[in-house]
Amino acid sequence: MSLPFPNFSPVALSIGPVNVTWYGISYAVGIFLGWRYILHLLKKHASPPLTSQTFDDFIAWAIFAIIVGGRLGYILFYRPLYYLSHPFEILYTWEGGMSFHGGLLGVLIAALIFCRSQKIPLLQFTDFLACAAPLGIFLGRLANFVNGELFGRTTSVIWGIYFPKGGNVPRHPSQLYEAFFEGFLLFSLLFFLARRDASWKRHGFLTSVGLIGYGFLRIGCEFFRLPDAYLGFFLQSFTWGQLLSLPMIFLGVILLKKRVQPL
Repeated sequence: MSLPFPNFSPVALSIGPVNVTWYGISYAVGIFLGWRYILHLLKKHASPPLTSQTFDDFIAWAIFAIIVGGRLGYILFYRPLYYLSHPFEILYTWEGGMSFHGGLLGVLIAALIFCRSQKIPLLQFTDFLACAAPLGIFLGRLANFVNGELFGRTTSVIWGIYFPKGGNVPRHPSQLYEAFFEGFLLFSLLFFLARRDASWKRHGFLTSVGLIGYGFLRIGCEFFRLPDAYLGFFLQSFTWGQLLSLPMIFLGVILLKKRVQPL
C-alpha cells in the first residue's frame, strides 16, 4: 500500500553550466515572502521606531546570516571531525549540508549587531522575524522532499514512501510532516496571535512563542525522521536535532516568563 517516490529532479532549470535547484529557489522565495509579510505586518501594526526601510536594510544581513550560519552550524553541530580533516569541502555548499539551528543562530547574531548599530529594540525587531520565519521553513522542507533527503524512519502506514536513497522499505515522508507542523501550523499560530494588538505591546512575546513552538514541533517530528547515519541516536532514542531544539524552548520560556521588555 506504500507509495513510490515521485520522479522529481532537484534541478528546477539549467542556464548553460549553471543549475538552479529547488532548494536554492526555496531559500530565495522564502526570504522574499518573509520580507513582504513583515512589511504587511508593519502596515497593520505600526511599531516605531521600526519602518519598512529598517527591514529593507536588513535583507542583505539576513541572507548572509542564513547561509553562513546554516553552513557553519552544520559543520560544527553535525560533522566537525570530518570537516577538520577535509577543510576545503567546507566551501562545497552545492553538495548540501545546512543546519536550521545554525541559520537561526546566525540570524539572531546578525539581528543583535544590526539592532545595536541602528539603536533599535532587539525583541521588538525579532517579533517580526519570528512571524515570517515559518514561511521559509515550510518551503525548505518541501525542497528537502523534492531532493529525496532527510526522509523518515521505516513505517507500515499507507502513505509511506519508497525513497530512492532510503532502501527497499517504505518510510515516513518526515519532510512533509515538518513542512506542515514547523511551517504551516507554526505560521498559523503566529498569524493568529499577530492579529491581536496585545501581542505587539509586550515585546518578545511572539519571539518566545516562535522559539517554543518550533522547538516542541521539531522534537515531535524528529521521532519520525531518520537521524543521519554518522550521528545515530543519543541515549538510544533521541536525535541531535531534538537536543539542539531544547535550548530554543528554554530561551523561549525565559522570555515568556519574564514578560520581557524592549532591550
